[in-house]
Amino acid sequence: MAETKKIYIYGCGGHGLVCADVAILNGYDEVIFVDDEGTKGLKFSKDLPKFDIFVAIGANNIRQNIYQKVLQYGFNLVNLIHPSAIISPSATIEQAGILIMPAVVVNARARVEKGAILNSSCVVEHECVVGEFSHISVGAKLAGNVSLGKRNFLGINSAILPNLTLVDDCILGGGALLATSLQESGVYVGVPARKIKEKL
Repeated sequence: MAETKKIYIYGCGGHGLVCADVAILNGYDEVIFVDDEGTKGLKFSKDLPKFDIFVAIGANNIRQNIYQKVLQYGFNLVNLIHPSAIISPSATIEQAGILIMPAVVVNARARVEKGAILNSSCVVEHECVVGEFSHISVGAKLAGNVSLGKRNFLGINSAILPNLTLVDDCILGGGALLATSLQESGVYVGVPARKIKEKL
Protein backbone atom coordinates (compact mmCIF):
# COMPACT_ATOMS: atom_id res chain seq x y z
CA MET A 1 0.00 0.00 0.00
CA ALA A 2 1.30 3.45 -0.92
CA GLU A 3 2.35 5.69 1.96
CA THR A 4 -0.09 8.49 2.82
CA LYS A 5 1.25 11.82 1.58
CA LYS A 6 0.80 14.41 4.33
CA ILE A 7 1.27 18.17 4.54
CA TYR A 8 1.09 20.70 7.35
CA ILE A 9 -0.81 23.91 6.62
CA TYR A 10 0.53 26.53 9.04
CA GLY A 11 -2.47 28.81 9.51
CA CYS A 12 -6.05 27.90 10.37
CA GLY A 13 -7.96 30.87 8.91
CA GLY A 14 -9.70 31.30 5.58
CA HIS A 15 -6.39 31.52 3.72
CA GLY A 16 -5.43 28.18 5.22
CA LEU A 17 -8.65 26.64 3.94
CA VAL A 18 -7.98 27.62 0.33
CA CYS A 19 -4.37 26.48 0.61
CA ALA A 20 -5.60 23.10 1.85
CA ASP A 21 -7.81 22.77 -1.23
CA VAL A 22 -4.82 23.42 -3.50
CA ALA A 23 -2.73 20.95 -1.51
CA ILE A 24 -5.28 18.19 -2.14
CA LEU A 25 -5.22 19.03 -5.85
CA ASN A 26 -1.41 18.78 -5.68
CA GLY A 27 -1.64 15.16 -4.61
CA TYR A 28 -1.61 15.32 -0.81
CA ASP A 29 -3.80 12.74 0.89
CA GLU A 30 -3.97 14.36 4.31
CA VAL A 31 -3.85 17.99 5.42
CA ILE A 32 -2.87 18.74 9.03
CA PHE A 33 -3.57 22.30 10.19
CA VAL A 34 -1.10 23.78 12.67
CA ASP A 35 -0.83 27.12 14.47
CA ASP A 36 1.07 28.68 17.36
CA GLU A 37 -1.56 28.05 20.02
CA GLY A 38 -3.17 24.77 18.99
CA THR A 39 -6.64 26.29 19.34
CA LYS A 40 -7.92 25.47 15.84
CA GLY A 41 -5.34 22.94 14.75
CA LEU A 42 -2.35 21.07 16.07
CA LYS A 43 0.13 23.24 17.98
CA PHE A 44 3.26 23.74 15.88
CA SER A 45 6.44 22.33 17.34
CA LYS A 46 9.93 21.79 16.01
CA ASP A 47 9.54 18.18 17.17
CA LEU A 48 6.62 17.32 14.87
CA PRO A 49 7.30 14.67 12.20
CA LYS A 50 8.97 16.36 9.25
CA PHE A 51 6.18 16.23 6.68
CA ASP A 52 6.02 18.88 3.94
CA ILE A 53 4.74 22.23 5.16
CA PHE A 54 3.13 25.33 3.70
CA VAL A 55 2.82 28.69 5.48
CA ALA A 56 -0.75 29.89 4.89
CA ILE A 57 -0.60 33.36 6.41
CA GLY A 58 -1.79 36.33 4.35
CA ALA A 59 0.11 39.06 6.24
CA ASN A 60 3.46 39.42 4.52
CA ASN A 61 5.72 40.14 7.48
CA ILE A 62 4.18 37.38 9.64
CA ARG A 63 4.43 34.90 6.76
CA GLN A 64 8.11 35.78 6.35
CA ASN A 65 8.85 35.24 10.05
CA ILE A 66 7.09 31.87 10.17
CA TYR A 67 8.71 30.82 6.90
CA GLN A 68 12.14 31.40 8.43
CA LYS A 69 11.17 29.52 11.59
CA VAL A 70 9.99 26.35 9.84
CA LEU A 71 13.12 26.27 7.70
CA GLN A 72 15.28 26.66 10.79
CA TYR A 73 13.53 23.65 12.31
CA GLY A 74 14.19 21.49 9.26
CA PHE A 75 10.75 21.30 7.63
CA ASN A 76 10.43 21.05 3.85
CA LEU A 77 8.63 24.13 2.49
CA VAL A 78 6.79 23.44 -0.74
CA ASN A 79 4.97 25.42 -3.39
CA LEU A 80 1.22 25.00 -3.92
CA ILE A 81 0.12 25.67 -7.50
CA HIS A 82 -3.47 25.25 -8.62
CA PRO A 83 -3.75 23.11 -11.77
CA SER A 84 -5.78 25.81 -13.57
CA ALA A 85 -2.95 28.37 -13.34
CA ILE A 86 -1.31 29.27 -16.67
CA ILE A 87 2.45 29.60 -16.24
CA SER A 88 4.81 30.31 -19.12
CA PRO A 89 7.56 27.73 -19.58
CA SER A 90 10.06 30.61 -19.54
CA ALA A 91 8.82 31.97 -16.20
CA THR A 92 10.80 31.29 -13.00
CA ILE A 93 8.88 30.10 -9.94
CA GLU A 94 11.25 29.68 -7.00
CA GLN A 95 10.80 26.41 -5.11
CA ALA A 96 10.12 28.07 -1.81
CA GLY A 97 6.69 28.46 -0.23
CA ILE A 98 4.85 30.12 -3.13
CA LEU A 99 1.07 29.94 -3.54
CA ILE A 100 -0.48 30.24 -7.01
CA MET A 101 -4.28 30.14 -6.96
CA PRO A 102 -6.93 29.30 -9.60
CA ALA A 103 -6.91 31.08 -12.99
CA VAL A 104 -3.66 32.95 -12.34
CA VAL A 105 -1.56 33.90 -15.40
CA VAL A 106 2.23 34.20 -15.19
CA ASN A 107 3.65 35.17 -18.57
CA ALA A 108 6.99 34.96 -20.36
CA ARG A 109 10.18 35.47 -18.37
CA ALA A 110 8.38 36.61 -15.25
CA ARG A 111 9.94 35.69 -11.90
CA VAL A 112 8.09 34.88 -8.68
CA GLU A 113 10.29 34.90 -5.59
CA LYS A 114 10.02 32.95 -2.35
CA GLY A 115 7.00 33.23 -0.10
CA ALA A 116 4.86 35.11 -2.63
CA ILE A 117 1.08 34.76 -2.98
CA LEU A 118 -0.56 35.03 -6.39
CA ASN A 119 -4.25 35.05 -5.58
CA SER A 120 -7.14 33.96 -7.78
CA SER A 121 -7.30 35.40 -11.33
CA CYS A 122 -4.38 37.80 -10.96
CA VAL A 123 -2.09 38.46 -13.95
CA VAL A 124 1.69 38.77 -13.85
CA GLU A 125 2.76 39.84 -17.32
CA HIS A 126 6.01 39.29 -19.21
CA GLU A 127 9.31 40.04 -17.45
CA CYS A 128 7.68 41.06 -14.18
CA VAL A 129 9.32 40.35 -10.83
CA VAL A 130 7.17 39.55 -7.82
CA GLY A 131 9.43 40.16 -4.83
CA GLU A 132 9.83 37.94 -1.80
CA PHE A 133 6.75 37.60 0.44
CA SER A 134 4.64 39.89 -1.73
CA HIS A 135 0.89 39.29 -2.06
CA ILE A 136 -0.95 39.92 -5.33
CA SER A 137 -4.67 39.95 -4.49
CA VAL A 138 -7.63 38.61 -6.41
CA GLY A 139 -7.86 40.05 -9.92
CA ALA A 140 -4.86 42.38 -9.60
CA LYS A 141 -2.83 42.96 -12.75
CA LEU A 142 0.83 43.74 -13.38
CA ALA A 143 1.54 44.94 -16.92
CA GLY A 144 4.84 44.05 -18.59
CA ASN A 145 8.20 44.54 -16.91
CA VAL A 146 6.91 45.61 -13.50
CA SER A 147 9.28 44.95 -10.60
CA LEU A 148 7.98 44.61 -7.05
CA GLY A 149 10.21 44.75 -4.00
CA LYS A 150 9.74 42.61 -0.91
CA ARG A 151 6.50 42.39 1.09
CA ASN A 152 4.39 44.45 -1.31
CA PHE A 153 0.61 44.05 -1.13
CA LEU A 154 -1.56 44.74 -4.18
CA GLY A 155 -5.27 45.03 -3.32
CA ILE A 156 -8.15 43.37 -5.13
CA ASN A 157 -8.52 44.49 -8.78
CA SER A 158 -5.61 46.93 -8.57
CA ALA A 159 -3.39 47.49 -11.62
CA ILE A 160 0.16 48.64 -12.35
CA LEU A 161 1.16 50.14 -15.70
CA PRO A 162 4.21 48.79 -17.58
CA ASN A 163 7.87 49.31 -16.73
CA LEU A 164 7.35 50.52 -13.15
CA THR A 165 9.28 49.65 -9.99
CA LEU A 166 8.07 49.48 -6.39
CA VAL A 167 10.34 49.57 -3.36
CA ASP A 168 9.80 47.20 -0.44
CA ASP A 169 6.71 47.37 1.80
CA CYS A 170 4.23 49.16 -0.44
CA ILE A 171 0.47 48.73 -0.18
CA LEU A 172 -1.68 49.46 -3.23
CA GLY A 173 -5.35 49.74 -2.36
CA GLY A 174 -8.18 47.84 -3.97
CA GLY A 175 -9.09 49.15 -7.44
CA ALA A 176 -6.11 51.52 -7.54
CA LEU A 177 -4.20 52.27 -10.74
CA LEU A 178 -0.47 52.88 -10.33
CA ALA A 179 1.02 55.05 -13.07
CA THR A 180 4.42 55.96 -11.57
CA SER A 181 7.20 54.06 -9.87
CA LEU A 182 7.20 54.12 -6.06
CA GLN A 183 10.40 55.18 -4.32
CA GLU A 184 8.92 55.30 -0.80
CA SER A 185 7.07 52.61 1.12
CA GLY A 186 3.54 53.48 2.20
CA VAL A 187 -0.14 53.11 1.41
CA TYR A 188 -1.29 54.23 -2.06
CA VAL A 189 -4.90 54.46 -3.24
CA GLY A 190 -6.98 55.92 -6.07
CA VAL A 191 -6.86 56.43 -9.84
CA PRO A 192 -4.12 57.37 -10.37
CA ALA A 193 -2.74 56.07 -7.08
CA ARG A 194 -1.50 58.62 -4.52
CA LYS A 195 0.19 58.12 -1.17
CA ILE A 196 -2.15 58.61 1.77
CA LYS A 197 0.02 57.50 4.69
CA GLU A 198 3.15 55.73 5.77
CA LYS A 199 3.01 51.95 5.90
CA LEU A 200 0.81 50.65 8.73
